[in-house]
Parts: sequence; C-alpha cells; structure tokens
Amino acid sequence: MLASSGDARYERPDQTQGHRMMRRLLALCPVLLLAACASQPGPRPPAPNTVPPAPPRGEPRDFLNMTAAALRGQMGAPAFTRKDGVTEMWRYDGAACRAFFFLYEAKGQMAVRHVETLPHGASGAADMGCLAALKRISAKTS
Repeated sequence: MLASSGDARYERPDQTQGHRMMRRLLALCPVLLLAACASQPGPRPPAPNTVPPAPPRGEPRDFLNMTAAALRGQMGAPAFTRKDGVTEMWRYDGAACRAFFFLYEAKGQMAVRHVETLPHGASGAADMGCLAALKRISAKTS
C-alpha cells in the first residue's frame, strides 16, 4: 500500500507494528526459558549417614535400638522389606494388624529406631497388643 504523496514509504502488510512485536516476543521466548531453567536450584546432595533424632514418646522400649539380627530372631522373617538410602523398613503382617520397623545404620549395623503399627496404639504410633500378637505368630512358625 502506498502512503500519501508526502510520505513515499511503502509498508508491507506483514511488517505492521503488531507483527514485528510478535516476532520479537517469539524470538525472546527461548532465551527466557533458558534463563528460567538456569535459575532453578539443582538436586540436593544426599544427606549424610546420620541417625535420626530420638523417637517420639510411646516407642516400644523392647524394640528400640534392637539390631536387625535380634529383630529377625524375635519376629522372624519380615513379609516385606524396603530400603531407602540409609533407612530400611521391615513390615510384619498379622491377621488383625501390621507392624513397621524402621532401621537405621548405627555403629556399623542396622538397628531399630522407630516402630509403627496399623492400627496405631492409643498412646503412640505402635500398639503393644499388635506387637505381642506378631511375636506369638513368629513363635508358632519357627
């Protein structure tokens, strides 16, 4: 389209101001995305092998700090185990409840640092009746 006689510029329809702005934004998008990715913190390094803080009140004293070998001797083989970093979880299944023992490495061997049952106990995470029932099951199968 020709401009007025005083202005001899020729403007092409694809070079309108809005179109130029859009092209600039599209060219700027990859730069902004790269900048956003670069500013994200990287993955955290794994935590050092440390023993967790003291367990909450209501931990069953019979199992606290028990070694893995002693736990296996008292409860038998677990129905399920899982290892997450320096932590191991051993699950024992009974007819009416389940017990979860969380073991951490201490002085070169795995030891129980936390116990939970489902259902939970009245005064803590572990129900002593459930643990006693699981011990009886283990004694019958040994």
